[in-house]
Amino acid sequence: MGYQQDPKVKPAGLSGEVSLPAALADVELVQAVRTPAAIDYIATPGASLSAYLRGMKQKKILGDVCPVTGQVFCPPRGVSPVSGQRTTEMVEVADQGYVESFNVTRLPIKSRPDLKPPYVSAWVVPDGSSTGSIALVAGIEPEEVRMGMRVKAVWKPDDELEESAANILHWEPTGEPDVVLEDLRVIGNPDGTAGGAQ
Repeated sequence: MGYQQDPKVKPAGLSGEVSLPAALADVELVQAVRTPAAIDYIATPGASLSAYLRGMKQKKILGDVCPVTGQVFCPPRGVSPVSGQRTTEMVEVADQGYVESFNVTRLPIKSRPDLKPPYVSAWVVPDGSSTGSIALVAGIEPEEVRMGMRVKAVWKPDDELEESAANILHWEPTGEPDVVLEDLRVIGNPDGTAGGAQ
């Protein structure tokens, strides 16, 4: 256990009376300080993520396959988060899927003035993938979004495609029947048994 000071004893620097210099006598006291902070960085994608980004430019969503369990992880990681084994096989998954969970945001985000509240951020699992990723869901009122709802990707126009996940502008409802999520523990398990996501 570390050193703990007796809360009744003031530190030596605060034991005497504190007074302001005469020049500051009529100055308003500081109540709060706001310090803006920013971090600029450059990320270099590895082999798997680079392949994923190249695929996105062709309107293909790629995932890698766990060599032990057969699960497909999208976006690809290069290593299976389940077995810890390096992945060597990559497959294309569909640009349709379902909403596993979601959140309705009702406050604006300063860095994204294009997102007008309320908007829906969702965990979308593409068909053929054992996992999903965060995405915007649009084309529907936020109050109508639900877990299990079938959605499809809305892509940028072909002449605007880049090596970027931002090529998918958002996901919107397909109108198909919802996926029934009776037991969330089976999500991501290729054999459909419980014991996967806990």
